[in-house]
Amino acid sequence: MHDPSGRTVPARAAANAATVRDAEPLLRLTWTDPVTGAHGYLVVHTLVSGLATGGTRMRAGCTQSEVEDLARGMAAKTATFNLPVGGAKGGIDFDPKDPRAVGVLERFCQAMRPWLDAHWVTAEDLGVPQHLIDDVFARLGLEQSYHAAITRSADPQRTLRRVRAGLDAPVPGGLLLGDVIGGYGVAQACLGAASTWAWPVPETTVAIQGIGTMGGGAAWYLHEAGMRVVAVADAAGTLYHPDGLDVPALLELRDAYGEIDRTRVPENVRRLPSSAVIATEADILVPAAISYALTPDNSMDVAAKVVVEAANSATTPEAEAMLAARGIPVIPDFVANAGAAAWAWWLLLGQVGANPADSFHRLRTEMQAKVALLLGQWQLDGAPPRRTAWELADANRLALTPAPGQDAPALAIP
Repeated sequence: MHDPSGRTVPARAAANAATVRDAEPLLRLTWTDPVTGAHGYLVVHTLVSGLATGGTRMRAGCTQSEVEDLARGMAAKTATFNLPVGGAKGGIDFDPKDPRAVGVLERFCQAMRPWLDAHWVTAEDLGVPQHLIDDVFARLGLEQSYHAAITRSADPQRTLRRVRAGLDAPVPGGLLLGDVIGGYGVAQACLGAASTWAWPVPETTVAIQGIGTMGGGAAWYLHEAGMRVVAVADAAGTLYHPDGLDVPALLELRDAYGEIDRTRVPENVRRLPSSAVIATEADILVPAAISYALTPDNSMDVAAKVVVEAANSATTPEAEAMLAARGIPVIPDFVANAGAAAWAWWLLLGQVGANPADSFHRLRTEMQAKVALLLGQWQLDGAPPRRTAWELADANRLALTPAPGQDAPALAIP
């Protein structure tokens, strides 16, 4: 048996070909905040080498089933990019704009301390920026949110310095590498799609739903590459210009919650409802805001030729099937938005350092190769990109699974 990359998969792997996709989560935990009554959740989908990785999000309405779905996606991300760790996710049902939110986050992390100490490597996610969760970890005496991995290294202090140097490495635009690497990966997924279909980059258009960390980073790097970002949407609405928006200028107008100050937007930019971004005439649609943004109710409005999921679980299965029936492939989240997770582990493992050029080169190479594989299978036999990506994830994870009676190799963090 062969996986989509052409490698031979052992018979043992072939007999268990749905390992990542269909496995039940290893652990589900529910927490209630004693101060506010807010609920929080930890779902560990898989442990590999005793570790699982996945961010912690905070939003009003967050549910355990949502966190479980995201944990499965994290397991798929780590497997797709051949990372020697499993997948997990944390979520808190609370408004991150509430002045009590930091206290809720700190108490959640304190409650999850046994997992954060030894097994769960977490990071930023929706409603929880990296600097905030690092501040919480520091107050808890854990120094940094990658703590569970850092403590396993041969020299924890050296690894901590490397991680901090990578996260804080400056990049053009006055930003930090750790803040933009996820969006850079999404941009490379878009550029990979354009390359696969031989679309000239300056003539390729993109619409982006969400202009926060992920969507804003993608918009920045697509604009820098010469692609026309014709629409961006935030909670206040969609901004549209058929000739392309001045992305750097718009990003300067964002507040702390990723919303653009409309009083300073040029008059020649059209103001449309938030939902209008879905129906924008563009080659590529990037849902980068909320989960389940594309549903059966709005999928028929999609006018793009390809959807690149920057948000986790951006498309419902029913909507994805409807898009496929119209000839519109979806590059799944666990490929397109996996750049930040993959890069964090490359950094932890010492495979990249504080030089942004090295990180950008590796992520660009790996992301574009994976997108080319997915769209190549789509063109060859109509295989949905998500199916091909799951097959790749399963083959990669099974290749790392020891045979019965054998011990898993120890994770070596320099």
